[in-house]
Amino acid sequence: MSEPPREAGSPPLPPSTDTHRGWLHKWTNYLKGYQRRWFVLSNGLLSYYRTQAEMGHTCRGTINLATAHIDVEDSCTFVLSDSGRTYHLKASSEVERQRWVTALELAKSKAIRMMNNQSDDSGDEEPTSQSDKSELHATLRTLANKLDDLSQCNDLIAKHGAALQRSLSELESLRLPAESGEKIKAVNERATLFRITSNAMINACRDFLDLAETHSRKWQRALQYEREQRTRLEETIEQLAKQHNSLERACRGAPTLPSSSTEVSSTSKARVRRIKGETSDEDEETEYFDAMENAPEFITVTTDPTRHRRTGSNISGTSSDQTETWNLDDHAFDCQHQASFSAESRGVKSNRKRRTQIPDKPNYSLNLWSIMKNCIGKELSKIPMPVNFNEPLSMLQRLTEDLEYHELLDKAARCDSPAEQMCYVAAFSVSSYSTTTHRTAKPFNPLLGETFELDRREESGFRSLCEQVSHHPPAAAHHVYSKHGWTLWQEITIASKFRGKYLSIMPLGTIHLQFNCGGNHYVWRKVTSTVHNIIVGKLWIDQSGEIEIINSKTKDKCQLKFSPYSYFSRECARKVTGMVTDSESKASYVLSGTWDEKMEFAKVVESSQDGTSCEGKQKTVYQTLPPKVLWRKYPLPDNAENMYYFSELALTLNELESGTAPTDSRLRPDQRLMENGEWEEANVEKQRLEEKQRAVRRSREAEVATAAEEGREHEPYQPVWFEKKEDPITGEEVYVYKGGYWECKETQDWKTCPDIF
Repeated sequence: MSEPPREAGSPPLPPSTDTHRGWLHKWTNYLKGYQRRWFVLSNGLLSYYRTQAEMGHTCRGTINLATAHIDVEDSCTFVLSDSGRTYHLKASSEVERQRWVTALELAKSKAIRMMNNQSDDSGDEEPTSQSDKSELHATLRTLANKLDDLSQCNDLIAKHGAALQRSLSELESLRLPAESGEKIKAVNERATLFRITSNAMINACRDFLDLAETHSRKWQRALQYEREQRTRLEETIEQLAKQHNSLERACRGAPTLPSSSTEVSSTSKARVRRIKGETSDEDEETEYFDAMENAPEFITVTTDPTRHRRTGSNISGTSSDQTETWNLDDHAFDCQHQASFSAESRGVKSNRKRRTQIPDKPNYSLNLWSIMKNCIGKELSKIPMPVNFNEPLSMLQRLTEDLEYHELLDKAARCDSPAEQMCYVAAFSVSSYSTTTHRTAKPFNPLLGETFELDRREESGFRSLCEQVSHHPPAAAHHVYSKHGWTLWQEITIASKFRGKYLSIMPLGTIHLQFNCGGNHYVWRKVTSTVHNIIVGKLWIDQSGEIEIINSKTKDKCQLKFSPYSYFSRECARKVTGMVTDSESKASYVLSGTWDEKMEFAKVVESSQDGTSCEGKQKTVYQTLPPKVLWRKYPLPDNAENMYYFSELALTLNELESGTAPTDSRLRPDQRLMENGEWEEANVEKQRLEEKQRAVRRSREAEVATAAEEGREHEPYQPVWFEKKEDPITGEEVYVYKGGYWECKETQDWKTCPDIF
């Protein structure tokens, strides 16, 4: 039985006892540092609590010393680590640290002995039924009897063996032949007795071996089962303790709304969702995780729309008329779990059948480090890379992939409410990252003057044009027009840095979206993409940062946060949360989801500023209607893992089409060779194109130098289909579409296109 808690500051029990307890400082995270915790060592387990009073109900974590490692760092600090769990601990003095380390080492040795002996001090592993006990005792008695038989046989063998040795010695010393017969007879008798005894010993050993093998397998299975059960029980108890702690915090932090403000049906689900920035008192899951300290905090509580009423002077929300129109049967994004991007699967009739597969990716080995070791700290776009790192699409085509979920903008164009329209625009901005989950390969860097068109007026009502307008820094301009009432344009400059373990890709530039009906004009920027495990391990990609979407007409805003992945965070991976507010910062919708799966939005009906977080920050509680799905990712096609994880739209982007400009990405020979699996030829062609581009650049630089010597101005490079203008919204100089491409396509007049391939 464990001892009762002692007073704070009391010295721990001596190491010789079975239980050792006391105060230690435990490292929590970079924000809080070391925090004082109450530790208890008992039965080979080290557990800790926030206070002594928690010992009766809430354990914050436990380490099994039988499989733990103890390392001493300095005079007061030591580290205790187990599989998947590490405690950085600090004692008040060197003597106190040594006392704890000694107790832990003794407990570890005892725990290992207990594990090897298949028992522990508490006796919890004894058989639970009388039949099990009887069987065990009978087996032990049989083994003991067999062991006694072996011992007796051993004694007899030793005794008769010694007598036989003496007889043989006497036989050798005989001189008279008459005596030889009697001695030989005695030797034979002793040899026979020795043989009988040896046979008995061998039979006893065989019986013992058979019995031991039979019961050894049974005991091994029983021991393995008990160990798994114990581990599962420890994990369950720890999870229950954390859930209990979370519920306690939720109850302490949620303000009490006036009884007249909300009536929630007993049959409705009252779901509380932690959305943004609410830091946890429990430090076990947030070790070494840097939270956003200035992020606003809010909690959403889902209410029943049929029972909602509006009262209260300090409550703000939407009107009751809008509440009544929130119908869960009205799916915001009616994808119906489509299995294909093709026009036929979406109910659109098309005369052209798009391709649904490309040649499988070849399996080429590559010494990654030999290529990347000289790239650290350099601009990635300036480094010649083999096609082994690429996928058979250019950056212009990847930029066009943002339009995969263009239906969101089609539906946004039909919205009467600017706030609801903002939700669809936000979902569209998130959906552009859904194709990057497994797409860790690098797209081809476009050549200066390279273009890519995507004419889907017949199937989807839009047509798109991209052009590489600058090479250093690399910049691409993009313009999309849709007959459904919206226009999108952007200029994106990719800044990338290789940092050894990861690659950061930072898109610079502004995205503009304008709707014809209503004149709403939205502006936002992209977040940072990070490719991890560049040198060692499996590549994986993450998105992190914030997107602020602003409606320049109504001043509505949407703040989206892409949470970076953290091993110690309890939040789901790839999480995205956001809030839509009007010009007066009043919330109207809450957004939540993940950038690789789906986004939901919920209408805010009430809000309260009564709550305060445990750090003293102001926290808002929003009461919302049940959420609806805004966007859901389409499933990948069959065999996608062997086709660079392309979506069904991506599979069609490099499909040859007639009538495109001679600078179109589909006509790049190195990219086409790579898609066909001819990677060695693609590398040769890629080097040829890059050298041709360098020669053109050197010629242009020479012309600039000559013009400077002659005192005349030199016309810089001008894109073919885009021109630089001042953005009236941001005030920046950006490239915008000046027209003429689609007219030239109709007449097939491409004389203005440069020779880049």
